[in-house]
Amino acid sequence: MGNEKGTAGFGVGKAGAVPEAIRKATEKARKNQIHIFLKGTTIPHEVNAKFNASKIILKPAVKGYGMVVGKTMRAYLESFGIKDIVGKCLNSTNPINVLNATQKALLQFKKGVEKDETSSD
Repeated sequence: MGNEKGTAGFGVGKAGAVPEAIRKATEKARKNQIHIFLKGTTIPHEVNAKFNASKIILKPAVKGYGMVVGKTMRAYLESFGIKDIVGKCLNSTNPINVLNATQKALLQFKKGVEKDETSSD
């Protein structure tokens, strides 16, 4: 879930009935939301991240290029409002691990911007 303005999160829920699983996943996604800073419709710079066996590479793309990423990353990145990006998933393509690796990569933008903001004060 996201607002397409740089804020999004994901969650996974398990239950006996589908509506209950959706409710649990939505609740976890709200708690798990992060805010990143975008450069137009893409990311500021290239990042790599690893979570368990999944490794991902995300690179910025010029405006109008589109999203050249896997289906798991595509859904998550679209919820942030990212429109132009190039990405590659290496090794394991387990959707949960790919989502966690993608979030870990995107958190690098959050930390980098916070450091810049604190150093300019």
